[in-house]
Amino acid sequence: MPKASEIKKNTAIEINGEAYIVRDIERSVPQGRAGGSIYRMRMYNVATNAKVDESYKDSEMLALADLTRRSVMFSYADGDEYVFMDNEDYTPYSFNKEAIADELLFITENTKDLQVIIVNDAPVALDLPSSVELEIVETDPSIKGASASARSKPAVLVTGLTVQVPEHISNGETIKINVEERKFTGRGESK
Repeated sequence: MPKASEIKKNTAIEINGEAYIVRDIERSVPQGRAGGSIYRMRMYNVATNAKVDESYKDSEMLALADLTRRSVMFSYADGDEYVFMDNEDYTPYSFNKEAIADELLFITENTKDLQVIIVNDAPVALDLPSSVELEIVETDPSIKGASASARSKPAVLVTGLTVQVPEHISNGETIKINVEERKFTGRGESK
């Protein structure tokens, strides 16, 4: 059983016999002499999709729900439904666009290392790799002679995500993005 401080987004935990998927975590440090951090977690019930907000002390122990992770790839979009195909047995898993809106900012047909999280035989979340490579579709022209540590500029990526990039980066380049921090980490390897 992990402590509240060890729980990450898209973790399935069990509360009173029900499985919940953690969608958002906010850490706060109380003022004064009181102990550690407080973790506020926004969770959704896997069966009913009901939203629950709970707060836990950092050392509080939480029970993990039984879950399965399956390696998948993005297959196609049909209106507001996004379908991901299991890499081994080709089982399709569908998600509503609204349920995975944040994750879609990092997913293209070429995104590797995607996993679907399954609880009680139902797909409940997508787990992204720690970094992805995305192409820049719109940014100011690059400045000749600009150093990598100089000022940054906004760049719109192929998925619609906007991140800050160094001035020497230009349209059409593929860059690496840290998914959790939504930050530029370097030039991509593929073109």
